[in-house]
Amino acid sequence: MKNENENVSHDESVLQIQHPFHEEHPLVLVAEQSNEGLKAHCHGCGELLSAPCFTCIHCNYHLHKQCAEAPLEIPNHPLHPECSPVGLFLRQRPDPSGYCVYGCALCKEKRNMFFYECYRCYFSIDIKCAQLSSSFKFSQLSKHDIHQHPLTFIESPMAIDVLKRLNCCWCHEPLTDAIYLCPDCPSFIIHKKCLDELPTKIDHLTHRLDPLILNRSDSDYLCNLCQKQHSGPYYGCSLCHFNINVECAWPRSTVEDKSRHQHPFSLLWRQGSFICDACGTEGNCISYICSTCSLMVHKKCTSLPRIIKFSRHDHCIFHKHFLQTQELTKQDCKICFNEVKLDRGSYSCRKPGCNYVVHVNCVLEDEKLYEVIEEEKQCEELYEKSMQSSIIHVIEVNEAGEATKIQHLSHQHCLVLTYKMEEEIDRKCDGCMLPISNIFYYCSECPFFLHKTCAELPRIKQHWFRQSNATLNFNSFKQCDFCNRRCSGFFYRIGGYRDMCLRCAKVADIIECEGHQHFLFFDFKYREKCNGCGKTNWNGAFRCGKCRFTLDFGCLTLPHSALHKIDEHKLKLTYHDDKEQSYCDICEQYRDPSLWKVEGYPECSYCGKLCQEEILKCEESTCNYIVHYKCHWRH
Repeated sequence: MKNENENVSHDESVLQIQHPFHEEHPLVLVAEQSNEGLKAHCHGCGELLSAPCFTCIHCNYHLHKQCAEAPLEIPNHPLHPECSPVGLFLRQRPDPSGYCVYGCALCKEKRNMFFYECYRCYFSIDIKCAQLSSSFKFSQLSKHDIHQHPLTFIESPMAIDVLKRLNCCWCHEPLTDAIYLCPDCPSFIIHKKCLDELPTKIDHLTHRLDPLILNRSDSDYLCNLCQKQHSGPYYGCSLCHFNINVECAWPRSTVEDKSRHQHPFSLLWRQGSFICDACGTEGNCISYICSTCSLMVHKKCTSLPRIIKFSRHDHCIFHKHFLQTQELTKQDCKICFNEVKLDRGSYSCRKPGCNYVVHVNCVLEDEKLYEVIEEEKQCEELYEKSMQSSIIHVIEVNEAGEATKIQHLSHQHCLVLTYKMEEEIDRKCDGCMLPISNIFYYCSECPFFLHKTCAELPRIKQHWFRQSNATLNFNSFKQCDFCNRRCSGFFYRIGGYRDMCLRCAKVADIIECEGHQHFLFFDFKYREKCNGCGKTNWNGAFRCGKCRFTLDFGCLTLPHSALHKIDEHKLKLTYHDDKEQSYCDICEQYRDPSLWKVEGYPECSYCGKLCQEEILKCEESTCNYIVHYKCHWRH
C-alpha cells in the first residue's frame, strides 16, 4: 500500500520512510537480497541484515523491515501490565540521555538495540524480547517475602529462546523448569523449586564462625564476595557485618565460555586476598582459576569481553592476561595515566606501531564508551564504515592528486583550493569560526571560506566522547554543549542530542597545551576548577596526570590571538602574569593573575550584563549597540 513516504525515481517506485531515530535522511526499502548478501547489522535488533530491510543511501544506517515498522508504543505488555494505560514507548540504545536506562527485563542484558521503556518506572525490554514474549502468557505477578519487587511466574521458560542461555541465580542450572523472574532486578531469575526451598540459614565456607541468615534489603548493601553493591535478598551475619548476595552464596563450580577464554575456570574457595590476573586489582575470598594458563581471577573477570571498540581509540582493542613486549619496559594507561603492569591483564591495540594500552577497570567503567565485539572480522567492518562518510565531491585535481575544486555538501557553489588570501583582510573559516590561515577553500561567487581540514571532515564519525556516531550538521547559530560558546559554524551532533562545535571536535582526548608543560587527558569524573577561567567543571575536564592542572573545553579551544576594538594590534593569550596586582584595561576591575580569562567585556544593551559569549553588534561604525544573542530574541 502506498503512502506519502513513497517516492518515484527513474521510473521505478521506491518505498521510502522517515524513521524518528534517523531523521536526517529517508530510508529506502531493499526488497531482495543480492548474491553477495548484506554485510551490515540492523540498528534496531543488532542482527545481521537480511532483506526485506530499509537502508540509508547516505550513511551506514540499516533496519530490518520488522524493526523499522515496529510500533512506537505498546499499550500493555504481559511482563509489565501495571504500565497500562501509559504503555511502553520505543527508544534506542545507547540512550541519548544515558542516565536511566536499565537492562532488558527478560534477557537481562543492555545491548545496543531498540527497546521499549515505561516512562513511569523505567521498566525496559529489548525489541527482540518484546516481539518474542508478546505472544506468551505469563501468570499474574506475585510477591515473595524475600524479594522487594513483584515476581513474574513463567511455567515454560524453554519456550522463550532468550531464556535458554540463562541459569538460575541460586543453583546455576539451566532454566528447564518453571521459574520466577524479577523484571526490575538484572540478576534475579530463579527456579520455582529453588525459591520455594530457599534455606533461611546456611553455613558458608567463607564465614565459619556464625551461620548466615536470609534477609532482604530495599537499600544497597555490599556483598563481601563479589565486592559489588546489591539490593534485595542476601545472607548475612549481623554480628560481623558480613553479607553475601544470594547469587554469590553458591557460585558455579565451573565457568566455561570459549568466546571469552579458551579454557574453563574452576572455583577456588580461598581465605585472604589475591591479585586478579585478568584486571590487576585485588580480590578476596572467592576466585576462579585456569590451571592450564596458571591464572587466578575474580568471578566477574571470567567473562571479560575479549574484544571491544572503545570510543577513545580508533581501533578495536583486545584483552590479554599479560603483554609480551621486548621493547617496552613500562607503559602508562591512556585513561588514568598510571602504570599498567605488563604481567597483569589489560586491553591493548594489535595494530603495528600502536602502543595503546589501558587498564581493564578504566576502559570498562562507563558502558556508554565501549561496544563489545563478538567476532574479530567486525573490527574491519567498523573501520570501513568510518572511511565511507565523505561530504565533498571532487571536481578537479592537480598533478599531486590534491582536490583543487570541490562541491561541498554545506554550500551551493563550487569551492576552489588556495594557499594564500589575496587581500590582507580578517576572514574566518565558516566551519570552525577561527581565522583563515595556510591552505583553504574559498567560493568565487560569495564570501565563503573553509580550512582544508574542515572541508575534509567526515559527515559521520566516531568521536571519543561517546561510543555512538557523531553526525556533522550545518545549522547556523547554535550553542556548543562543550565550550558553551555560540557560533554560526559547523557542529557535530553526538549521540543524537549533544552539539559540539568544530573547535571542540578537533580536540583529542590526550593533548599537548601551549599553556602547560605536561600532557592533558580528559577525565569524565573530574569536578575541580579550571585553571584558565576558574569555573568548576561539572561534566569532566582535561587534567594533568602529574600535577593539579585542569582546563575545560572552553579555555582549551581559545584562539591564541584575537582582535579587540580597544587596540589596533592583536592581543595574545597569556597564561601567566608576574605582576603583583593586575587590573583589566577595559573594566578596570581586579583580575586573578593565575587565570587566563579577563573579565573585561562590553555590557549588553538589553540586559546590562557583561557579554562573555557570542554577541550581535550593529553594523554602523558610529553605533555602540551590542546585545547577547539570547537577548536579541527577547525583543
